[in-house]
Amino acid sequence: MKRREFVTTAAAAGMASAAAAEPPKNSLFHLVHFYMRTGPQVQRTTQYLNTVFLPAARRAGIGPAGFFSPVIGPRSPYILSLVTYPSFASIEPIHGKLAEDKEFQKGWDEYNNIADPPYVRMESALLRAFDGIPSLEVPPTDARRAARIFELRTYESVNEKASLRKVKMFEDGEAGIFRRLGMMPVFFARSIIGPNQPSLSYMLSYDDLAARDQLWRNFGADPEWQKLRAQPGLSDAEIVSNISNEILRPLAFSPIR
Repeated sequence: MKRREFVTTAAAAGMASAAAAEPPKNSLFHLVHFYMRTGPQVQRTTQYLNTVFLPAARRAGIGPAGFFSPVIGPRSPYILSLVTYPSFASIEPIHGKLAEDKEFQKGWDEYNNIADPPYVRMESALLRAFDGIPSLEVPPTDARRAARIFELRTYESVNEKASLRKVKMFEDGEAGIFRRLGMMPVFFARSIIGPNQPSLSYMLSYDDLAARDQLWRNFGADPEWQKLRAQPGLSDAEIVSNISNEILRPLAFSPIR
């Protein structure tokens, strides 16, 4: 091999190694609850998300995405939309693409009928993935099986220091226990825009409700979890002020299911 070719090849290999070694950036998760009052509103919002928003989101580079209805959750009926952005820097260009997408704009205009609103209220939150768990994990799909059950859990804390301590607790051990027991994490993230801060949220998936109940019993009795929660400064009473959850079922068109 000639020296110039060797240097070029070596440089390219070095750049590839550096890229491989560079840790993934923290994804951003946009959660939107569409709260509705009537069945026709649910149907219209479902159709809009399926035929207008999701195709446009894919064209603009948004994803992965998931769309869910409640099995157990406050203020039903509603639909929860979860979309992923790769970084802060990506948000403005992506929304620029949506603004220029004539097909999307037409569908959006028809959906947002002022005389006949398709929902009662929207509530929005933006979350940033944990440093130690920086990306969303899409559960494996299998057309032969029924859709999974998902659980969105939110932990509010007394202040930011307490919230960060709970984040570290997940990164150092709690999330690993979930995985070992067979719970399937989707994401872990801190709220950066939204209500009831400081807070973190995470989503798990299960085969069904019975599996969910059994897995949480297993978790509560797990010796590693019992040891972790017994460490000074890590009890819920010290660092968590409120826990809320939603049990969700993916809509038929949801890519995350």
